[in-house]
Amino acid sequence: MDEQGREVFRAYVAARSPGLLRTAYLLTGSRSDAEDLLQTALAKTYLAWDRIRDREALDGYVRRIMVNTHTSWWRRRKVDEYATDELPERSGSRDATEDLALHDALWTALSSLPKRQRAMVVLRYYEDLSEAATAQILGVSVGTVKSATSRALAKLRDTSGLRDDPRAVLPTDGVLT
Repeated sequence: MDEQGREVFRAYVAARSPGLLRTAYLLTGSRSDAEDLLQTALAKTYLAWDRIRDREALDGYVRRIMVNTHTSWWRRRKVDEYATDELPERSGSRDATEDLALHDALWTALSSLPKRQRAMVVLRYYEDLSEAATAQILGVSVGTVKSATSRALAKLRDTSGLRDDPRAVLPTDGVLT
C-alpha cells in the first residue's frame, strides 16, 4: 500500500472507529472484547485495502468482518464461566437507577438471543441499517432478516424485565429504544 492509501485508511479509522466500536460492543457485550474485535476487523481491512474497490461500502465490509470474526471466536471459545456455590461480593452499596435497571434488562434480553438473531437486531435497530443492507452483511436473504428479526423482537417483548417496564418500547418496525 502506498502512502496515500495509508492516509486514506487512517482517516477512515479515525472517522468511523466510534460507531464501529459501538457495533462491536453490542455484538460482544464487553468493552475489551469489542476493542479486540474492532482491531482485528480493521487489521483485516487494512490487509485487503488495495483490493477494496467500492469505498462507499467500507462500513458494511468491516461490519461483515466483525460478525464473521465474532462468530469464529464464539465457536472456538472455551468455557470461561464456572458454576460456584458462592456469589462474588458486590462493591459497596450501589444506588441503581431505573435507567440502569432498564439498560441491564435490555442487555440481558439481547444477550439471551441466539448469535444470528442478536447480530440482526444490532444491525437493524442499533446501526439503523435497512433489511437489505443487513441481509447483505450477513449473507442471507431479506426474508430471513425479516423473519429472524421478527422472532427476536417477539422474544425481547416476552422478556419479563422489559414487559413490566413501560419505557421499554420495542419496535414493530421502528427503532429500538
